[in-house]
Amino acid sequence: MAKKKSDSDENREIKIESVEEGLKILEETTEKLSEEDISLEDAFADFEKGMAVLKLVNEKIDKVEKKVKVITENGTEDFQ
Repeated sequence: MAKKKSDSDENREIKIESVEEGLKILEETTEKLSEEDISLEDAFADFEKGMAVLKLVNEKIDKVEKKVKVITENGTEDFQ
């Protein structure tokens, strides 16, 4: 018998292609969490998913910031 994936297992499989995609998912998750009739279990699962997406978004932003820092320190780009 196959083992059922837990919510946290599913959250580990979350992938985002861009910061914008991640922000859209976070916005949708926030809207779901603000619903009055959401169960505690669903709210916790959505919160956990949101935190996983937030982590991915932050990692993507950090990666871009590091690239910009390298470019500006090396003087290889002119940002005029």
